[in-house]
Amino acid sequence: MKDELKDYKDFLQQISDKIHFFCKDFLPNEFVLSGQIFVKFVFFIGLIFLLAFLLRNLINLIFRFFFDKEKYPVMKSIYKAKVTNSVANIFALGFGNYALFSIFYRHPKSFVFLERLVGFLIVLTIANMAFRFIRVLQTYYEIKKDYYKILAINSITQTVKIFGIFIFTVIAICVIFGIGSSTVLGSLGAITAVIVLIFRDTILGFVTGIHVATSKNLKPGDWVAIPKYNIEGNIEGIDLLTTKIKNFDKTISTIPTYDLLTTEIKNYQVISDGNTRRIKKSIMFNMKSLKFVDDDLMARLKKINLIKTYLGLKEKEIEDEKNSIENPDEIINGTQLTNIGVFRKYVQNYLNNNDQIDQKEIILVRQLQSMPEGLPLEIYCFATEADTEKYENIQSDIFDHLLSAAKEFELDVVQKA
Repeated sequence: MKDELKDYKDFLQQISDKIHFFCKDFLPNEFVLSGQIFVKFVFFIGLIFLLAFLLRNLINLIFRFFFDKEKYPVMKSIYKAKVTNSVANIFALGFGNYALFSIFYRHPKSFVFLERLVGFLIVLTIANMAFRFIRVLQTYYEIKKDYYKILAINSITQTVKIFGIFIFTVIAICVIFGIGSSTVLGSLGAITAVIVLIFRDTILGFVTGIHVATSKNLKPGDWVAIPKYNIEGNIEGIDLLTTKIKNFDKTISTIPTYDLLTTEIKNYQVISDGNTRRIKKSIMFNMKSLKFVDDDLMARLKKINLIKTYLGLKEKEIEDEKNSIENPDEIINGTQLTNIGVFRKYVQNYLNNNDQIDQKEIILVRQLQSMPEGLPLEIYCFATEADTEKYENIQSDIFDHLLSAAKEFELDVVQKA
């Protein structure tokens, strides 16, 4: 191995000598030195690029054999993140660092500059490879479609990138100027408070990302509403500093990520996933139209199929009770039916027989507190469709029917002139 390296070293020195004497023979005396250094530098850079190109293609060729993302998701992730390119570049720069002295051995004064230049390039390449390794994790979980882990990885990796840039910048400065890292870090002690202020949102975003990922309350694609900002739409992405939401009006809103911890957020995704959506809506009735059911109204209502059985039973109860009370001819004495009560029973039966209402969930028809405007009758149930268009159609069909049916019960719906 040592003999082979010596042969390479001798070969490079021979090429260096040829360049050296070629420039000496064909360039004017005042340009000989600069010309020799320039041509050798071009040769040096070209050698590194050629080696990097060959190594990159060789390594990528090997990785293509493991291109099946189902069988080899890790290998696929490494290839897609282009980590192999960074590995090839590091090997090429390592060889360049070894070849440096053989090519420029006649110009020892340039060693310091060239060493620092190659060292700086190596630092940049290692930093690039480190960031690409971070991308490997993101790509791996994208292939697996594990969205909560993607969210956690995004928060962690973006934090690591920021601090990584800081660390590699310090190392690069040390390499370029040939100073110790302790000197650079020592000088940063005076501005620690400033650095903390600069990274405040980063730290809060990092903590929020971890919390959201572990609690699994939110993920990209969820349908959310944020009353504080009057936002409702789908989450496009959750980054370290900002969360992007695509509103239903096709606009894009961004909020600070740390707001996900401190702000009320309604996640409607569970509605979409369960394909059920709540209906909670009231009809306001004029209280002057409320009355007992007389014989004429009873005769008409008994023709309605949904309450025919109910009215038959109640009518029998009322008739049986008349034998045990005084003044049975007065309608107010004893148990009596009201038009609003019968209508409430009709609505309950109508919802119970509606296949667009989820029968496994609560179905409630109730009177709310009376108001100066009238008496509200609230319908509380769940539609079997969560899609907005289908949901609104179901809700509209129900209330279209009930508002029209109220007239059959001699009830007046309140409307302002």
